Amino acid sequence: MAKDQSIKSVLIIGSGPIIIGQACEFDYSGTQAAKSLREEGIEVSLINSNPATIMTDPVTADHIYLLPLTPESIVQILEERQIDAVLPTMGGQTGLNLTIEAGKLGIWEKYNVKLIGVDLDAIEITENREAFRQLMVDKGLGVAPSFIANSFLEGKEAAQKIGFPLVIRPSYTLGGTGGAFVHKAEEFDAALRRGLEMSPTHEVLVEQAVLGWKEFELELLRDSADNVVIICTVENLDPMGIHTGDSITVAPAMTLSDTAYQEMRDQAILAMRSLGNFAGGCNIQFSQNPVTEELIVIEINPRVSRSSALASKATGYPIAKIAAKLALGYRLDELKNQITKTTSAYFEPTLDYVIVKMPRWNFSKFHGADHTLGLQMKSVGEVMGIGRSFQEALQKACQSLEDNRMGLGADKKEWIKTADILERLETASDDRIFRLKDALRLGVPTRTIHKLTKIDPWFIKEIKKLVKMEEELMRYNVAEDIPKDFFVKLKQAGYSDGQIAWTLRIDEEEVTKVRKKLEVRRSYKLVDTCAAEFEAQTPYYYSTFDTENESDSTDNKKVIVLGAGPNRIGQGIEFDYCCVHGLLAAKEVGYESIMINCNPETVSTDFDMADKLYFEPVFWEHLEEIIEHEKPEGVIVQLGGQTALKLAETLHAKGIKIIGTDFKSMDLAEDRGAFSDLLKELDIPYPQYGVANDADEAIAIANRVTYPVLVRPSYVLGGQSMRIVINDDELERHVLSIYKHMPDNKVLVDQFLDRAKEAEIDAICDGDEVHVMGIMEHIEPAGVHSGDSSAVLPTYSLSVEAVTKMVEYTEKLAKALKIKGLINIQFAIKDDKVYVIEANPRASRTTPFIAKAYKVPYLNIATKVMLGTHKLKDFDIKPQPSGYAIKVPVFSFNKFPNVDKNLGPEMRSTGEAIRFIKDLSDPFFRELDSQRSMYLAR
Repeated sequence: MAKDQSIKSVLIIGSGPIIIGQACEFDYSGTQAAKSLREEGIEVSLINSNPATIMTDPVTADHIYLLPLTPESIVQILEERQIDAVLPTMGGQTGLNLTIEAGKLGIWEKYNVKLIGVDLDAIEITENREAFRQLMVDKGLGVAPSFIANSFLEGKEAAQKIGFPLVIRPSYTLGGTGGAFVHKAEEFDAALRRGLEMSPTHEVLVEQAVLGWKEFELELLRDSADNVVIICTVENLDPMGIHTGDSITVAPAMTLSDTAYQEMRDQAILAMRSLGNFAGGCNIQFSQNPVTEELIVIEINPRVSRSSALASKATGYPIAKIAAKLALGYRLDELKNQITKTTSAYFEPTLDYVIVKMPRWNFSKFHGADHTLGLQMKSVGEVMGIGRSFQEALQKACQSLEDNRMGLGADKKEWIKTADILERLETASDDRIFRLKDALRLGVPTRTIHKLTKIDPWFIKEIKKLVKMEEELMRYNVAEDIPKDFFVKLKQAGYSDGQIAWTLRIDEEEVTKVRKKLEVRRSYKLVDTCAAEFEAQTPYYYSTFDTENESDSTDNKKVIVLGAGPNRIGQGIEFDYCCVHGLLAAKEVGYESIMINCNPETVSTDFDMADKLYFEPVFWEHLEEIIEHEKPEGVIVQLGGQTALKLAETLHAKGIKIIGTDFKSMDLAEDRGAFSDLLKELDIPYPQYGVANDADEAIAIANRVTYPVLVRPSYVLGGQSMRIVINDDELERHVLSIYKHMPDNKVLVDQFLDRAKEAEIDAICDGDEVHVMGIMEHIEPAGVHSGDSSAVLPTYSLSVEAVTKMVEYTEKLAKALKIKGLINIQFAIKDDKVYVIEANPRASRTTPFIAKAYKVPYLNIATKVMLGTHKLKDFDIKPQPSGYAIKVPVFSFNKFPNVDKNLGPEMRSTGEAIRFIKDLSDPFFRELDSQRSMYLAR
């Protein structure tokens, strides 16, 4: 079937703000889909409430609606636009739920809008646990024995029939919310009540637990002619019992026999074809008995899923882009392979490498949270490592996590107490893979580890090979003694120079020097979807240690943009938004743009976003070799948040040019003592402060500046470990806690301005002129982290005098710091006196919010200023305000029911939404504003 010519305009529904279980992978999917539809001449309208996304940018769609994801908003769009079809499969569970609701209200029928890419019956079947179970049974596919329950009594009856252990799975929830394994009868009542409460339809599936079975995921595409292809088979390293979003996953599947794979493939295709007549993407999860190879179907998502972005980056096959075209009526054989440009899209990718996805958790932000992993997803982001072997990919994934790991162990974070390690293995938590390596290092048998973890012995044996390599390495005293062939073997197994140095207890520089002397260097390989059977046209690379290099360096002037790494609280999707615009702006002014990032969920790691993509850890050793290979004019660190910024010192020390604001200015803004001296010199008020090297110094400072005081470690993001304390005892406990976890950091002690208002300014400086992008006033008072506070643009209660002072101080600071690019300055206002709290010489969380609110391409402008190709006077900057814009933080506390939900100086929100109001009488604003009064009353 050819393209449906009746479809001229399409509405794409986004996924809303980032929450645990639904992150920036849907920004990637929505952006790809919009680009794909526009290639076909389709007029694209898009609704989403998340301002930090590329999908809500004018570069993506024809009409952007930054509105709440409600039926009322859908009606508003359909009244304004002639929409022929809606594509709801790119917005995760949020998009599907809204589509279902609008369908039940008769909205699609009233406005004569087609649903493409899925049908409502398919959604209903897969979300309704009982209907899905019955369909699978009717098709002859295996499912775990289960019963549906709509009441507490029905749940108790189901448990009695099934026996323990069992699983509770609420209907119509996201990220496993409300789900639980129940091992004992006395645990059942509380788990059942929670599951029923979490389900919007008060319905749960009570199912027999298949603990210890293997888990696999398949990503499929289906066209209107019923052709189906398997894009990727992903194996969970962790067994059944851990949400796939919290599991380490591997592709291609490592332990699946060919017979079992063919059976799984046949069942997946049968299951997808049973879900009505729709064309698009589908994700199917299977569980396999490790002894008999019996298969059961766990669940099906008849849409682009969280795993689709991972599968796209793992294979190079642009699932969302092709799915959008299939939704228009194209057949797979009518579309081109986007990588080779010569073959059709009707093929199944072949991988001649291995990828490992590792989740990234933020338990430190949820004090008192249970670290145990289970059916409810708790990770906030993920990374992906690519290598020629499982070992190499796993180590690269560990290096990508942004938690100071140099790889899988062989660093200063190893554990040495066997009893503690065995306990950690039995109860899965965020560090289990590291404890597994520790157990092997201490001599715990493979059989015992398998019994405790149910992880397939193949994975355990692969990690044991690493332990054996380290034992061999310890026979050498210095790096010069390591034979070249063994050095190559270590590097091919993913070992960083830092790990080798730690094992030998020598300096990392010594290892690097010897390695380069031996000519043991990285080569770069293409991700080409077809294992080099056809020539690839897309410059998407990963590194390994091989003799052949497939990345040819050009003589073009080029610039590297450092990515933000994994999503985590304090550093989310907004920095990927900034990186993407940095790439686009660099290309516009004639630079070859090179992206380095390791996050598979993002738009920045799309194969066609940069001129060259290196899917690598944002980790010095990897970065250095790419710089040596590409020889760029410089590196942009302002756009990738703290991940990129913390590499500035090393870049500076190595003589590599930092594009825009130089390292000395960045360091001055980060060094609280030097920065306060600068404020004093500029006659800018600031809270009294001190820098402490131990608890005694901190107490002395606190007594000098007077309590309450704000205590925090230096050089951190998102208010990490920041507290307000009111006496010496509290201060001592917190300072000791900081030094326990961050022994190399200094501690900052600031006078806390109680009952002050807080505001911030984002600005661009070109060295001569300063342009204020936006002035935001926080609704919550000082003491609540800016990322957790609702912010109003423009200000709504500050005096003209206070705002004037803020602008004056911004201009003074930007020039004194010699800013070339972006700066964010935060202020406290007490009794109408303006104090500067801090300055961030980089893109901030609020940069995309301001750009969307005022409809100005600020990141494009800032990047060109950084590169020195433009001055601010070259731009006709005309903000287009529409009343007031409000940034509203969104939290995922439902994943951690027992944690303290009070807000403070440490950021805990996972995402944000934008809301526009005409004036301050709007009920939405009045409700938010009442929060300030509540906080002040406390």
